[in-house]
Amino acid sequence: MDMIRKRPDIAVLVSFILGLVIGLVVLGWGIWPVQWTDAGPAQLAKADQARYIRTVAELYSHQGDQQKVRDALGGWGGDAAACQLAATTADPADAARLEAVAAIVNGQGCAGIDAAAPDATSPQAPEGAEGGSSLNPIWLLLLLLVILGAAIWIVMNRRNALMAGDGASKSYGDIPDAAPVAGGDDIVTTPLARFQSTYSFGHDSYDDSFSIENANGDFLGECGVGISESIGAESPKNVTALEVWLFDKNDIRTVTKVVMSDHAFFDEALKAKLAPKGEPVLAREDETIVLETATLIINVEIKNLQYGTGSLPPQSFFEQVTLELSAWAKEGDFEAPDIEGRVDEIMNY
Repeated sequence: MDMIRKRPDIAVLVSFILGLVIGLVVLGWGIWPVQWTDAGPAQLAKADQARYIRTVAELYSHQGDQQKVRDALGGWGGDAAACQLAATTADPADAARLEAVAAIVNGQGCAGIDAAAPDATSPQAPEGAEGGSSLNPIWLLLLLLVILGAAIWIVMNRRNALMAGDGASKSYGDIPDAAPVAGGDDIVTTPLARFQSTYSFGHDSYDDSFSIENANGDFLGECGVGISESIGAESPKNVTALEVWLFDKNDIRTVTKVVMSDHAFFDEALKAKLAPKGEPVLAREDETIVLETATLIINVEIKNLQYGTGSLPPQSFFEQVTLELSAWAKEGDFEAPDIEGRVDEIMNY
Protein backbone atom coordinates (compact mmCIF):
# COMPACT_ATOMS: atom_id res chain seq x y z
CA MET A 1 0.00 0.00 0.00
CA ASP A 2 2.87 2.40 0.75
CA MET A 3 4.31 1.72 -2.69
CA ILE A 4 0.98 2.53 -4.35
CA ARG A 5 0.66 5.73 -2.35
CA LYS A 6 4.23 6.87 -3.04
CA ARG A 7 4.54 5.89 -6.69
CA PRO A 8 1.08 5.65 -8.30
CA ASP A 9 2.62 5.83 -11.78
CA ILE A 10 4.65 2.66 -11.14
CA ALA A 11 1.58 0.96 -9.66
CA VAL A 12 -0.43 1.75 -12.78
CA LEU A 13 2.38 0.48 -15.02
CA VAL A 14 2.72 -2.79 -13.07
CA SER A 15 -1.06 -3.31 -13.18
CA PHE A 16 -1.06 -2.70 -16.92
CA ILE A 17 1.75 -5.23 -17.51
CA LEU A 18 0.08 -7.85 -15.33
CA GLY A 19 -3.22 -7.38 -17.14
CA LEU A 20 -1.44 -7.60 -20.49
CA VAL A 21 0.36 -10.81 -19.60
CA ILE A 22 -2.75 -12.42 -18.13
CA GLY A 23 -4.94 -11.32 -21.03
CA LEU A 24 -2.63 -12.16 -23.93
CA VAL A 25 -0.45 -15.00 -22.70
CA VAL A 26 -2.51 -16.83 -20.07
CA LEU A 27 -6.03 -16.36 -21.44
CA GLY A 28 -5.55 -15.50 -25.11
CA TRP A 29 -2.74 -17.96 -25.83
CA GLY A 30 -3.02 -20.67 -23.19
CA ILE A 31 -6.57 -21.12 -21.90
CA TRP A 32 -8.71 -19.72 -24.72
CA PRO A 33 -6.48 -19.52 -27.81
CA VAL A 34 -7.75 -18.20 -31.13
CA GLN A 35 -9.31 -20.96 -33.26
CA TRP A 36 -9.50 -21.02 -37.05
CA THR A 37 -13.09 -21.15 -38.33
CA ASP A 38 -14.30 -21.13 -41.93
CA ALA A 39 -10.70 -21.06 -43.20
CA GLY A 40 -10.15 -21.38 -46.94
CA PRO A 41 -7.49 -23.46 -48.72
CA ALA A 42 -5.07 -20.51 -48.70
CA GLN A 43 -4.96 -20.61 -44.89
CA LEU A 44 -4.11 -24.31 -44.69
CA ALA A 45 -0.65 -25.56 -43.87
CA LYS A 46 1.38 -26.59 -46.95
CA ALA A 47 1.00 -30.29 -46.20
CA ASP A 48 -2.77 -29.92 -45.94
CA GLN A 49 -2.86 -27.87 -49.15
CA ALA A 50 -0.98 -30.64 -50.96
CA ARG A 51 -3.47 -33.25 -49.80
CA TYR A 52 -6.38 -30.99 -50.80
CA ILE A 53 -4.99 -30.32 -54.32
CA ARG A 54 -4.19 -33.99 -54.96
CA THR A 55 -7.70 -34.95 -53.86
CA VAL A 56 -9.16 -32.44 -56.34
CA ALA A 57 -6.89 -33.78 -59.13
CA GLU A 58 -7.86 -37.39 -58.44
CA LEU A 59 -11.57 -36.57 -58.38
CA TYR A 60 -11.20 -34.77 -61.72
CA SER A 61 -9.46 -37.80 -63.25
CA HIS A 62 -12.51 -39.90 -62.36
CA GLN A 63 -15.37 -37.40 -62.84
CA GLY A 64 -14.03 -34.94 -65.43
CA ASP A 65 -15.96 -32.02 -63.91
CA GLN A 66 -13.92 -28.92 -64.80
CA GLN A 67 -16.22 -26.51 -62.95
CA LYS A 68 -15.54 -28.27 -59.67
CA VAL A 69 -11.81 -27.88 -60.30
CA ARG A 70 -12.19 -24.14 -60.95
CA ASP A 71 -14.30 -23.73 -57.80
CA ALA A 72 -11.78 -25.66 -55.69
CA LEU A 73 -8.49 -24.19 -56.95
CA GLY A 74 -9.41 -20.82 -58.47
CA GLY A 75 -8.95 -17.48 -56.75
CA TRP A 76 -6.23 -18.35 -54.27
CA GLY A 77 -3.26 -19.57 -56.33
CA GLY A 78 -4.23 -23.22 -56.38
CA ASP A 79 -2.93 -23.64 -59.97
CA ALA A 80 0.56 -22.44 -58.99
CA ALA A 81 0.53 -24.71 -55.94
CA ALA A 82 -0.47 -27.64 -58.20
CA CYS A 83 2.45 -26.87 -60.52
CA GLN A 84 4.84 -26.83 -57.57
CA LEU A 85 3.63 -30.26 -56.53
CA ALA A 86 3.88 -31.54 -60.11
CA ALA A 87 7.50 -30.37 -60.31
CA THR A 88 8.47 -32.19 -57.12
CA THR A 89 6.58 -35.48 -57.46
CA ALA A 90 8.30 -38.63 -58.73
CA ASP A 91 5.05 -40.19 -59.97
CA PRO A 92 4.41 -39.31 -63.66
CA ALA A 93 0.69 -40.03 -63.33
CA ASP A 94 0.44 -37.75 -60.29
CA ALA A 95 2.32 -35.01 -62.16
CA ALA A 96 0.00 -35.35 -65.17
CA ARG A 97 -3.12 -35.02 -63.02
CA LEU A 98 -1.73 -31.94 -61.26
CA GLU A 99 -0.75 -30.23 -64.53
CA ALA A 100 -4.19 -31.00 -65.94
CA VAL A 101 -6.06 -29.26 -63.10
CA ALA A 102 -3.64 -26.30 -63.31
CA ALA A 103 -4.43 -25.95 -67.01
CA ILE A 104 -8.18 -25.93 -66.27
CA VAL A 105 -7.73 -23.07 -63.79
CA ASN A 106 -5.33 -20.83 -65.75
CA GLY A 107 -5.79 -22.07 -69.33
CA GLN A 108 -2.06 -22.67 -69.95
CA GLY A 109 -1.01 -25.32 -67.48
CA CYS A 110 2.38 -25.03 -65.83
CA ALA A 111 4.09 -23.31 -68.78
CA GLY A 112 5.43 -19.95 -67.70
CA ILE A 113 4.83 -20.60 -63.99
CA ASP A 114 7.91 -20.68 -61.79
CA ALA A 115 7.14 -23.89 -59.98
CA ALA A 116 10.30 -23.75 -57.90
CA ALA A 117 9.32 -20.52 -56.13
CA PRO A 118 6.44 -20.29 -53.66
CA ASP A 119 3.46 -18.22 -54.72
CA ALA A 120 3.99 -14.88 -52.99
CA THR A 121 0.50 -13.66 -53.78
CA SER A 122 -1.35 -16.25 -51.76
CA PRO A 123 -1.38 -15.95 -47.95
CA GLN A 124 -0.06 -18.99 -46.15
CA ALA A 125 -0.54 -20.17 -42.62
CA PRO A 126 2.64 -20.90 -40.64
CA GLU A 127 4.08 -24.34 -41.13
CA GLY A 128 3.02 -26.82 -38.52
CA ALA A 129 -0.03 -24.74 -37.53
CA GLU A 130 -2.74 -27.04 -36.33
CA GLY A 131 -5.25 -24.37 -35.38
CA GLY A 132 -5.01 -22.06 -32.41
CA SER A 133 -3.10 -18.82 -32.41
CA SER A 134 -0.90 -18.15 -35.43
CA LEU A 135 1.48 -15.99 -33.37
CA ASN A 136 4.92 -17.47 -32.97
CA PRO A 137 6.08 -17.27 -29.31
CA ILE A 138 9.07 -15.13 -30.33
CA TRP A 139 6.83 -12.65 -32.11
CA LEU A 140 4.49 -12.59 -29.13
CA LEU A 141 7.42 -11.83 -26.82
CA LEU A 142 8.59 -9.04 -29.12
CA LEU A 143 5.06 -7.63 -29.15
CA LEU A 144 4.95 -7.63 -25.35
CA LEU A 145 8.33 -5.88 -25.18
CA VAL A 146 7.19 -3.21 -27.62
CA ILE A 147 3.98 -2.60 -25.65
CA LEU A 148 5.94 -2.53 -22.38
CA GLY A 149 8.41 -0.02 -23.80
CA ALA A 150 5.56 2.16 -25.07
CA ALA A 151 3.85 2.05 -21.67
CA ILE A 152 7.05 3.06 -19.85
CA TRP A 153 7.62 5.88 -22.33
CA ILE A 154 4.06 7.19 -21.89
CA VAL A 155 4.25 7.09 -18.08
CA MET A 156 7.66 8.78 -17.92
CA ASN A 157 6.72 11.36 -20.54
CA ARG A 158 3.50 12.18 -18.69
CA ARG A 159 5.34 12.50 -15.40
CA ASN A 160 8.01 14.76 -16.89
CA ALA A 161 5.34 16.89 -18.56
CA LEU A 162 3.52 17.34 -15.27
CA MET A 163 6.72 18.26 -13.45
CA ALA A 164 7.88 20.69 -16.14
CA GLY A 165 4.55 22.07 -17.30
CA ASP A 166 3.11 23.39 -14.08
CA GLY A 167 6.37 24.67 -12.63
CA ALA A 168 5.92 22.68 -9.43
CA SER A 169 8.77 20.70 -7.96
CA LYS A 170 8.97 18.12 -5.25
CA SER A 171 11.97 16.66 -3.51
CA TYR A 172 12.29 14.65 -0.34
CA GLY A 173 14.49 12.34 1.65
CA ASP A 174 17.01 14.75 3.22
CA ILE A 175 17.53 14.76 6.98
CA PRO A 176 16.83 18.08 8.75
CA ASP A 177 19.96 19.90 9.87
CA ALA A 178 18.74 21.66 13.02
CA ALA A 179 16.45 20.89 15.95
CA PRO A 180 12.73 21.61 15.57
CA VAL A 181 11.39 25.01 16.51
CA ALA A 182 8.72 23.63 18.86
CA GLY A 183 8.47 20.62 21.14
CA GLY A 184 9.83 22.01 24.39
CA ASP A 185 13.30 21.91 25.89
CA ASP A 186 12.67 18.65 27.74
CA ILE A 187 11.58 16.70 24.66
CA VAL A 188 14.18 14.67 22.78
CA THR A 189 13.57 14.47 19.04
CA THR A 190 14.98 12.42 16.19
CA PRO A 191 15.29 13.97 12.70
CA LEU A 192 13.43 11.97 10.08
CA ALA A 193 13.20 13.67 6.72
CA ARG A 194 12.92 16.95 4.88
CA PHE A 195 10.50 17.51 2.01
CA GLN A 196 10.20 20.38 -0.45
CA SER A 197 7.14 21.35 -2.45
CA THR A 198 6.50 24.25 -4.82
CA TYR A 199 3.17 25.66 -5.90
CA SER A 200 3.15 27.69 -9.13
CA PHE A 201 0.30 29.65 -10.62
CA GLY A 202 -1.76 27.46 -12.95
CA HIS A 203 -1.27 24.22 -11.03
CA ASP A 204 -4.93 23.90 -10.07
CA SER A 205 -4.56 20.27 -8.93
CA TYR A 206 -1.72 21.07 -6.55
CA ASP A 207 -1.83 18.62 -3.64
CA ASP A 208 1.46 17.16 -2.38
CA SER A 209 1.68 14.54 0.35
CA PHE A 210 4.67 12.78 1.91
CA SER A 211 4.95 9.61 3.95
CA ILE A 212 6.88 9.92 7.21
CA GLU A 213 8.93 6.86 8.20
CA ASN A 214 11.65 6.12 10.70
CA ALA A 215 15.08 4.64 9.94
CA ASN A 216 13.61 1.12 9.98
CA GLY A 217 10.99 2.00 7.38
CA ASP A 218 8.09 1.95 9.85
CA PHE A 219 5.20 4.21 8.91
CA LEU A 220 4.74 7.06 11.41
CA GLY A 221 2.38 9.40 9.60
CA GLU A 222 1.97 11.76 6.68
CA CYS A 223 2.27 15.44 5.95
CA GLY A 224 1.42 17.57 2.98
CA VAL A 225 0.29 20.82 1.45
CA GLY A 226 -2.53 21.69 -0.94
CA ILE A 227 -4.83 24.45 -2.14
CA SER A 228 -7.22 25.73 0.51
CA GLU A 229 -8.98 28.70 -1.12
CA SER A 230 -8.97 30.76 -4.31
CA ILE A 231 -10.57 34.07 -5.22
CA GLY A 232 -12.12 35.37 -8.40
CA ALA A 233 -13.78 33.32 -11.11
CA GLU A 234 -10.84 33.16 -13.49
CA SER A 235 -9.22 29.96 -14.63
CA PRO A 236 -6.56 29.00 -13.67
CA LYS A 237 -7.31 29.56 -10.00
CA ASN A 238 -6.09 32.59 -8.10
CA VAL A 239 -4.96 30.76 -4.99
CA THR A 240 -5.14 32.97 -1.92
CA ALA A 241 -4.55 30.32 0.78
CA LEU A 242 -2.72 27.01 1.11
CA GLU A 243 -3.19 24.47 3.86
CA VAL A 244 -0.39 22.43 5.43
CA TRP A 245 -1.33 19.37 7.44
CA LEU A 246 0.17 16.63 9.60
CA PHE A 247 -1.27 13.21 10.31
CA ASP A 248 0.17 11.15 13.16
CA LYS A 249 -0.75 7.46 13.41
CA ASN A 250 -0.41 7.75 17.21
CA ASP A 251 -2.82 10.68 17.38
CA ILE A 252 -6.47 10.95 16.40
CA ARG A 253 -6.16 14.42 14.93
CA THR A 254 -4.90 15.74 11.62
CA VAL A 255 -3.35 19.09 12.50
CA THR A 256 -3.92 21.73 9.81
CA LYS A 257 -2.83 25.33 9.41
CA VAL A 258 -3.92 27.69 6.64
CA VAL A 259 -1.16 29.78 5.05
CA MET A 260 -2.96 32.92 3.84
CA SER A 261 -1.99 35.71 1.52
CA ASP A 262 -1.66 39.21 2.90
CA HIS A 263 -5.05 40.19 1.46
CA ALA A 264 -6.84 37.09 2.77
CA PHE A 265 -5.33 37.32 6.25
CA PHE A 266 -6.64 40.84 6.78
CA ASP A 267 -10.00 40.17 5.14
CA GLU A 268 -12.16 39.30 8.15
CA ALA A 269 -14.92 37.65 6.10
CA LEU A 270 -12.50 35.42 4.21
CA LYS A 271 -10.57 34.70 7.38
CA ALA A 272 -13.75 33.61 9.13
CA LYS A 273 -14.65 31.38 6.18
CA LEU A 274 -11.31 29.57 6.38
CA ALA A 275 -11.23 29.34 10.19
CA PRO A 276 -12.83 25.84 10.33
CA LYS A 277 -10.05 24.46 8.11
CA GLY A 278 -7.29 25.31 10.57
CA GLU A 279 -5.33 27.99 12.36
CA PRO A 280 -4.71 30.98 10.04
CA VAL A 281 -1.09 31.95 9.39
CA LEU A 282 0.10 34.99 7.45
CA ALA A 283 2.43 33.98 4.61
CA ARG A 284 5.85 35.54 5.12
CA GLU A 285 9.06 34.57 3.40
CA ASP A 286 11.47 32.75 5.75
CA GLU A 287 8.61 32.30 8.21
CA THR A 288 8.51 28.91 10.04
CA ILE A 289 5.15 27.33 10.75
CA VAL A 290 5.02 24.58 13.39
CA LEU A 291 2.67 21.58 13.34
CA GLU A 292 2.88 19.27 16.35
CA THR A 293 1.06 16.08 17.29
CA ALA A 294 1.54 13.45 19.99
CA THR A 295 4.71 11.98 18.47
CA LEU A 296 5.64 14.17 15.50
CA ILE A 297 6.79 17.73 14.82
CA ILE A 298 6.75 19.38 11.40
CA ASN A 299 8.44 22.71 10.72
CA VAL A 300 7.16 24.33 7.51
CA GLU A 301 9.48 27.05 6.26
CA ILE A 302 8.39 29.39 3.46
CA LYS A 303 11.52 29.50 1.31
CA ASN A 304 10.14 31.57 -1.56
CA LEU A 305 7.01 33.71 -1.86
CA GLN A 306 5.87 35.60 -4.96
CA TYR A 307 2.50 37.26 -5.44
CA GLY A 308 0.66 37.48 -8.74
CA THR A 309 -0.40 40.72 -10.39
CA GLY A 310 -3.54 41.65 -12.28
CA SER A 311 -7.02 43.03 -11.74
CA LEU A 312 -7.36 41.52 -8.25
CA PRO A 313 -6.25 43.38 -5.11
CA PRO A 314 -2.49 43.51 -4.52
CA GLN A 315 -0.90 40.58 -2.66
CA SER A 316 -4.15 38.64 -2.91
CA PHE A 317 -3.02 35.48 -4.71
CA PHE A 318 0.18 33.49 -5.05
CA GLU A 319 2.32 33.34 -8.16
CA GLN A 320 4.75 30.89 -6.59
CA VAL A 321 5.34 29.50 -3.11
CA THR A 322 8.08 27.09 -2.09
CA LEU A 323 7.65 25.26 1.21
CA GLU A 324 10.17 23.10 3.03
CA LEU A 325 8.69 20.58 5.49
CA SER A 326 11.10 19.13 8.07
CA ALA A 327 9.92 16.18 10.17
CA TRP A 328 11.05 15.05 13.63
CA ALA A 329 9.87 12.21 15.84
CA LYS A 330 9.51 12.68 19.59
CA GLU A 331 11.35 9.97 21.48
CA GLY A 332 9.60 8.05 24.24
CA ASP A 333 6.77 5.58 24.82
CA PHE A 334 3.35 6.77 23.76
CA GLU A 335 0.05 5.21 24.66
CA ALA A 336 -2.76 4.60 22.20
CA PRO A 337 -4.80 7.74 21.46
CA ASP A 338 -7.60 8.47 23.93
CA ILE A 339 -10.47 8.44 21.44
CA GLU A 340 -13.26 8.22 24.00
CA GLY A 341 -11.96 11.18 25.95
CA ARG A 342 -12.04 13.42 22.87
CA VAL A 343 -15.26 12.39 21.17
CA ASP A 344 -16.85 15.76 21.89
CA GLU A 345 -13.93 17.55 20.24
CA ILE A 346 -14.26 15.38 17.14
CA MET A 347 -18.02 15.89 16.91
CA ASN A 348 -17.70 19.65 17.30
CA TYR A 349 -15.21 19.78 14.47
